[in-house]
Amino acid sequence: MSLVRYAADDAVAVITLDHPPVNALSGRLADDLTGAVEHASDPAIRAVVVTGSPHFAAGADITEFQAAFEGGSDGELANRLSEAISRLEALRKPVVAAIRGFALGGGLELAMGCDFRFLASDAKVGQPEIKLGIIPGAGGTQRLARLVGVGRARDIVYTGRFVDAEEALAIGLADRVFGPDDLLDATMAAAREMAQGPTAAIGYAKAAINEGLGVPIERGLEIEAEAFRGVFGTDDAREGVSAFLEKRAPGFTGT
Repeated sequence: MSLVRYAADDAVAVITLDHPPVNALSGRLADDLTGAVEHASDPAIRAVVVTGSPHFAAGADITEFQAAFEGGSDGELANRLSEAISRLEALRKPVVAAIRGFALGGGLELAMGCDFRFLASDAKVGQPEIKLGIIPGAGGTQRLARLVGVGRARDIVYTGRFVDAEEALAIGLADRVFGPDDLLDATMAAAREMAQGPTAAIGYAKAAINEGLGVPIERGLEIEAEAFRGVFGTDDAREGVSAFLEKRAPGFTGT
């Protein structure tokens, strides 16, 4: 049985972690997640929501760490999870994490691979690996510093402390916060709205932003120019310009 459920709601894919009771992240779950991301690459899917209940994901399955010590492995779980997150991050469409309960360790790393993080008001996030004598291994040190700055990332990683929704919003780790009962509906509404938009352009913008991180500004401007030339040849670009000139609402198709 898969530990990740995949469903399509019109043009929105919903990827739900399903490993009770706390969605502990295992190698098998990482592989199932990779499969779900592959399904979401379907051009008919124009936005993606990633979620889990009652917790988004409360960290890695620690028993796999113990097995890794005994078997002489040095990071297979982290590698498999990192691969799944990188594939999710590379999707040329908007991806939103709807976070209930805890998103800890690999759970937060997964959420940071999404474009947006919507949190329930009682959610808590963090990178507590340091309390086990290890560090984040699926992108936590890199994506967290890019999202909240180096100083805040050091604080969160070095202490392993939990960050509540209010603080996460204040430091840019969360994009929106909703009441627990409203979270999924609000996330789906936002995803549907984005799915109706010019998702071809969103894909180009996403790639330009991601590829431009950490490169000199001159190279970043080249990346943007390349993306602009690419998006200019899309159907959505033609439709958007025509709709503006004809004073009508555009009918974007994501192509």
